[in-house]
Amino acid sequence: MAATPRGSGDRSRSAQRPAAQAERRADARRNIRSILDAAQLCLARDADASVADIAKAAGVGRVTLYGHFKTRADLVDAVLTRTMEQSDAALDATDTTGDPRQALTRLVGASWQIIHQFHSVLQAAQRELPPERIQAVHDRTLQRVQTIIDRGRSTGAFRDDLPKRWLVTTVFSLMHAAAQDTAAGRLDADDAARVISATLLAALTAPGTAVPTPAP
Repeated sequence: MAATPRGSGDRSRSAQRPAAQAERRADARRNIRSILDAAQLCLARDADASVADIAKAAGVGRVTLYGHFKTRADLVDAVLTRTMEQSDAALDATDTTGDPRQALTRLVGASWQIIHQFHSVLQAAQRELPPERIQAVHDRTLQRVQTIIDRGRSTGAFRDDLPKRWLVTTVFSLMHAAAQDTAAGRLDADDAARVISATLLAALTAPGTAVPTPAP
């Protein structure tokens, strides 16, 4: 039998290690994606979905799940962040140009569909995460609202006698209050966007200016 050159076995093992490490990283990415997919679906159905329920839906064990997300709060944070990133991508397609009142109405309509669908994810986040973290994750969406309000104030369409930040907070709070009322059966989900827009236009329109009716 021919002798194996000294060091050739070490070189072979060294060559195999990067491939094995790459495969482990690929497995980890697949597991994380499966966990987040399952967690987003489970939490959208039930804000109290357990880690065990999520792991089962993802097809992984709890040990694997906890290997990627040390606590349920870490997992909820990741799901909320992912949901908001998906929401931002959807809102990018919303036309917010032109008349600021019409732009706000269009943004409300697009945002409402997302908020209504993922209200339970936000509920889970509110139970697990500090308010400042939830606010930070919503930052891009709030910036969209602020840009429209800034334009409305500069044209005289929106009031400038109240703090701008308060007006942004009003929009944010009303949207989520509507989601709570819809979940409780106090507001028809199909009519919520119109109700929200009408309420916001009444609140934001400059004093002495006729309040427009939201387009259907």
